[in-house]
Amino acid sequence: MALSMRTANTAACGRVARVSRAKAVVCKAQKSEISKAAAVVVAGSLLAGSAQALTFDDLQGLTYLQVKGSGIANTCPVIEGGSTNLRDLKSGTYKLEKFCMEPTSFTVKEESQFKGGETDFVKTKLMTRLTYTLDQMSGTLKVDGNGGVELKETDGIDYAPVTVQLPGGERVPFLFTIKSLEAKGSLDAFGGEFVVPSYRGSSFLDPKGRGASTGYDNAVALPARSDDEELLKENSKSAAASKGSAVFSVAKVDPATGEIAGVFESIQPSDTDLGAKAAKDVKVTGLWYAQLRQ
Repeated sequence: MALSMRTANTAACGRVARVSRAKAVVCKAQKSEISKAAAVVVAGSLLAGSAQALTFDDLQGLTYLQVKGSGIANTCPVIEGGSTNLRDLKSGTYKLEKFCMEPTSFTVKEESQFKGGETDFVKTKLMTRLTYTLDQMSGTLKVDGNGGVELKETDGIDYAPVTVQLPGGERVPFLFTIKSLEAKGSLDAFGGEFVVPSYRGSSFLDPKGRGASTGYDNAVALPARSDDEELLKENSKSAAASKGSAVFSVAKVDPATGEIAGVFESIQPSDTDLGAKAAKDVKVTGLWYAQLRQ
């Protein structure tokens, strides 16, 4: 019982510390020009208080009942020791294992409420339970002698459906993902594009039985208006994938264990209801962790 209480308290402290640290992270990512976005990444605050969070070994030592209902399964490990000197990571080609991404903030780009105002990302309310962290991803990481980095994601739990709510009450569903990510840059800031699959599959049927690969071609009750322009988007379903972009920064490495951790920021489109409505830009910021093997 005492062990369970200590574990719960440690997890709670870790969550508070991680959220406060993530708020201090400043990352600028732009969907169209990822090279410009990678210019500004401040990740030093991630290192503060890391001893209060759970390491990989701590997580492996917990039982199912200790993890159940605690939210710990939705978190990424942190590095307790290690070094902030990124040059300690030797050049070479590494296998990227146990790649984990834990979001700490979701914002959605909205038009200004004032005439002539610029669009900006607004805060949202998370409607999804604690099931949105990407985990057990794998890939490759190449580090050259000049500090250049090339990361490729190939497999794992690399997508998670998430729904957030805007201040006005509108709910925005999207598929948080970094599927097939190819990122390049330096250890301080590297980024690239990834594939964003359709939120719904091609065989999904709307309330009128219309789908992308199956179902009716149009609303059965309106056969004469099936070719009307106002109904075209509703009738012509599309499950095509889209593109997103992400920027990563390495904050800490541990050459002894092969662990690496940092912060990330991604921008991706939201659900389009199979092409029936325009997508919104969703910005996701958070922490990431991985293990490197040669």
